[in-house]
Amino acid sequence: MKLSILGCYSATPRIISHTTSQVLETRGHLFLIDCGEGTQVELRRHKIKFNQIKHIFISHLHGDHYFGLIGLISTFRLLTRETDLHIYGPKGLKELITLQMKLADSWTNFKLIFHVLSSKTSELIYEDEKVAVHTIPLDHRIYTNGFLFKEKPFDRKLDIEKAEALNIDKAYFRKLKQGDDVVNEQGTVIPNAEVTFEGHQPKSYAFCSDTAYKEDIIPIIKDVDVLYHESTFMDAHEYLCAKTKHSTAKQAASIALKANAKQLILGHYSTRYGGIEGFKAEAETVFKEVLLADDGKVFNF
Repeated sequence: MKLSILGCYSATPRIISHTTSQVLETRGHLFLIDCGEGTQVELRRHKIKFNQIKHIFISHLHGDHYFGLIGLISTFRLLTRETDLHIYGPKGLKELITLQMKLADSWTNFKLIFHVLSSKTSELIYEDEKVAVHTIPLDHRIYTNGFLFKEKPFDRKLDIEKAEALNIDKAYFRKLKQGDDVVNEQGTVIPNAEVTFEGHQPKSYAFCSDTAYKEDIIPIIKDVDVLYHESTFMDAHEYLCAKTKHSTAKQAASIALKANAKQLILGHYSTRYGGIEGFKAEAETVFKEVLLADDGKVFNF
């Protein structure tokens, strides 16, 4: 998995910081998660092949999380995109986007497929043979979801020399990688474990923004490899969390600790602070494996 942060600050875009948008690369997919203003410019700046994006996940309908979407769709149209584009987001998103296209007489020349999210419990919204995506219901001022991306098990690795030495026909190599026992040319059953070993360990990534502190999500993200959790405020402004339905760095760290996450990435910082190092320092008093998102930063895990 590779995570590219295009923007990770709250409220309004600035010259030195951008609103929420990120790209998750996993198992041949480029998933765009949220699409704040200027997303397509940042995709170009960081040389991400956005024409390969087929699935976009929008957490909620606050502007700093989706105002860049109509621009990106319009650019796809100008570039004569033909590939279907799937958009997963809350009720109302389809109406917002299609109204703008209607008034501009700018209908796409590719299929624009909206998947309307309305459930208040976690649900499977995308799945293929390599990855599954579930929603993470969050607690914000309007209907909001996070998203959990889970890789499915990789094929086992094959010891080709040993397989050939045991006279296993090459036609059975695929079955071996899938974990099956096979019969060799002499009719002997060869246990899978004799000629294969474990493949890559599948990874999982949870995106949680925006939300107040919500322990209900812990069973959904239990044992996640990487958790991105909003940390709009530091301790000095914790009193604002109840009103705005946001979290502090320490609260994000508490969720990571209780969910047994392996790594925590903080983001969605309020721009009232002079820097972001303080978020990490406060979170580390609760949970040790803390990283800071920042515009243009790339994480490989």
